[in-house]
Amino acid sequence: MTMQSHLPANNDLLDQDERELLEAVESGALRSIATPDLLNQLRESAQVTGKKDQRINIRLSGTDLEALRVRALRLGMPYQTLISSVLHRYISGELSDEQLL
Repeated sequence: MTMQSHLPANNDLLDQDERELLEAVESGALRSIATPDLLNQLRESAQVTGKKDQRINIRLSGTDLEALRVRALRLGMPYQTLISSVLHRYISGELSDEQLL
């Protein structure tokens, strides 16, 4: 079964690359590579990081912040959630010092 497009084929808001990408997704040529294990890990991380009771401010380089945003977009989550998840994984021992170096 093919998804119905919610955008007209000649939508002026999309450039040629975006139209081709949309067509590929709707035709089924592109599929998610997320495994059930990865999806479960992301759900667990989201649940853990969803319980927020403290606020912090942090200064990052523009390059690092943009890279975080891109990676979070690929994972389908907000970049703040990704940052929180990585920090949580580090302090809980799931992410080791060796993996950071």
